[in-house]
Amino acid sequence: MTKALTLTVAQALVRFLAVQEVERDGARQRFFAGCLGIFGHGNVAGLGQALAQHDDLLPYHPARNEQAMVHIAAGYARQRNRLGTWACTTSVGPGATNLVTGAALATINRLPVLLLPGDTFATRYPHPVLQQLEVPHDATVSVNDCLRPVSRYYERVERPEQLIPAALEAMRVLTDPAETGAVALAMPEDVQAEAFTVPAAFLEPRTWTVYRQPPAPEAVRAAAALIRRARKPLIVAGGGVIYSEATAALRAFVDATGIPVAETQAGRGALVSDHPLSLGAVGATGTAAANALAREADVVIGIGTRWSDFTTASKSAFQDPGVRFVNVNVTGFDAAKHSGVPVVADAREALRALGAALSDHGAPEQWRARARAGSAAWADEVARLVSVPTAGDAGDLPSQAQVIGAINDAAGETGVVVCAAGSAPGDLHKLWRARDPAGKGYHVEYGYSCMGYEIPGGMGVKLAAPDRQVFVLIGDGSYLMLPGELVTAVAEKIPLTIVLVDNHGYASIGALSRSVGSAGFGTHYRYAANGSLPVDDAAGAALAQPAGSDVLPIDLAANAESLGARVIRAATIDQLRAALAEASAPGVDARGPTVVCIETDRYAGVPNYDSWWDVPVAETSTQETVRAARAEYERNATAQRQFLE
Repeated sequence: MTKALTLTVAQALVRFLAVQEVERDGARQRFFAGCLGIFGHGNVAGLGQALAQHDDLLPYHPARNEQAMVHIAAGYARQRNRLGTWACTTSVGPGATNLVTGAALATINRLPVLLLPGDTFATRYPHPVLQQLEVPHDATVSVNDCLRPVSRYYERVERPEQLIPAALEAMRVLTDPAETGAVALAMPEDVQAEAFTVPAAFLEPRTWTVYRQPPAPEAVRAAAALIRRARKPLIVAGGGVIYSEATAALRAFVDATGIPVAETQAGRGALVSDHPLSLGAVGATGTAAANALAREADVVIGIGTRWSDFTTASKSAFQDPGVRFVNVNVTGFDAAKHSGVPVVADAREALRALGAALSDHGAPEQWRARARAGSAAWADEVARLVSVPTAGDAGDLPSQAQVIGAINDAAGETGVVVCAAGSAPGDLHKLWRARDPAGKGYHVEYGYSCMGYEIPGGMGVKLAAPDRQVFVLIGDGSYLMLPGELVTAVAEKIPLTIVLVDNHGYASIGALSRSVGSAGFGTHYRYAANGSLPVDDAAGAALAQPAGSDVLPIDLAANAESLGARVIRAATIDQLRAALAEASAPGVDARGPTVVCIETDRYAGVPNYDSWWDVPVAETSTQETVRAARAEYERNATAQRQFLE
């Protein structure tokens, strides 16, 4: 029998993390790829020393921003279908609080990440220490308490012996599909360095099995009975389909029943776009095909979706007076939404059970025919939007839709597109032609839609899938939030193709501002005119140079180049296609990231196809544009539903 060892708390934790494994369907893999971190006084002597001592067990990689390193872990976890992640360590103080945004993103998207922020002394002898928050009425509070509401599990390890139950509980949550998200173990800096006797069993390899939860038979019967009565059934596929590796089961179910499929952002690509019953995106950023059928659907089968407001178009998408829902989800919380028939189960197991229960049933042929026609018409619409006119003004800027078309072609079946914020996610949701049968070619973080996620998230995707080419689509506004992690990609030689779209401001919120009557206020990257922010004109058209202001002399390509990246400038879509091909050439990968910069027309948007998103407009205003927008808002709001049956 192996004897107990005397180790510091940090050394014990590093050795524990290095031998954790996860298993599903008999396939076992290491759970932690390594540890990302930035050292400060709160973790350098504890976790820093332990990682240096055991770098052969748990590889350490330095990051440049604490928020970004959590994004790397989240991107990795999503690409691995939540069966792997990274640990992230910071010092106490600003390093720890920088984790909050990343933790919120991971928890909202139900992605496992382990946060190991340093904390102030458990002994309290030297208090107040550098960067310590003092709360006069509660001496136990530290800045790490900010992580409590955005973590699925939080614990402060104040005694060495506490590490053992805390680490085991952390792993339980991280590997539970229904509970996973950010897990935070706050580590006082003195406790990290304190030695204790570690039981040998704690350091032995441990496998956490992710069991596929089967649906309750009575739930399957109730769901099947409802589907049998449907005249116009519709599937809404969410991220759960992809995470549970149920895309093949979904296709088999669709082929057998003839029920058409629409997709959420996280579920985009659950069914390949060339399937005749694939309608693409649904909701506020939905396609004409999906939204048309959603309005008439009488039974909606949600599979692995949490029914966000974008998916339901703020509960205006489903207009049949008696519409009913079937909700397949690993969490009872989501399965109960919209008063639906709850099927609490793994998506793959539920699809197989429902398929068996409906083996002699199919959707009406007339409904299938409408879906096939809508799918084909939408493919034609995408081709129109992404095409480049052969004639016209040579000086016209390319549209974002055309940029997406070029990336889509370059990605092929195995490439992955990564995006998160701005106007690009909505356009991608509509326009992307999904070709990967496993659903792993589309990676848009839209649970939190966090500006700055794209580059670190793309790094995580590439680390998780080194055999795939990763295309990061990022706007200027999002790029300026976290450009520093480009240095990490350069240092680690992580090969990404980053398409940096420059439209001189916040295009998405600019369009939203115009839609609510506020003329794009505060969304341009331009000098202020007489101390005020520039806006578009009242009619919503672009002013090339708002009165008294000039376009800011920002050169994003030069910025990326100064951070060590290889940069290619493109002015046209043909040049963009050539740059994407060059970035994919043999041997280029070994150099690290390539940034392709292209300027686009911020006003050349993609239509909304009769969808809506609830953004309240000022009820009273001296501006006529706002009053008109309020009237339109009130008309649209009449379509909102409460699903109570």
